[in-house]
Amino acid sequence: MPVVVLNKLKLHRVMTKARATILLFLTIISLQAQEWNTDYKKAKETASAENKTVILVFQGSDWCAPCMKLDREVWSTEKFKSYAKDHYVMVKADFPRKKKNALPIGQQEQNNSLAEMYNREGYFPLVVVLSSKGELKGKTGYKKLNPEAYIQHLNSFK
Repeated sequence: MPVVVLNKLKLHRVMTKARATILLFLTIISLQAQEWNTDYKKAKETASAENKTVILVFQGSDWCAPCMKLDREVWSTEKFKSYAKDHYVMVKADFPRKKKNALPIGQQEQNNSLAEMYNREGYFPLVVVLSSKGELKGKTGYKKLNPEAYIQHLNSFK
């Protein structure tokens, strides 16, 4: 075979693999995407405008095993994400420990302030349920519940 034909075949294989890899990557991202807010003030405004409950989650994303379990067993499930999209404004207050995961200073200051208001005891994970006006309705944490039961648990605070 001439060199030109071989190069075209190699290029075609590379492009096919690249397209498949990109498609897989985009699929994974869309499946795992949770509508997490990190700006509490904006989240509260959205909740008020849309009359939704605020779910404020204190977590240690790179060190807290129960936080990771809650994420895997509830927050990341399609069942929860689908329900949350229409009923909650999700806010993440993360407290990573590893330097490589450090938050920007402004974000860390906001999270520290939120912890002063809602998590003085320093529990992780702590899930704070707030009304659309920011009124405390309840607090909970990791529970061995499926997504449907956890939704019912969160809604019991309303």
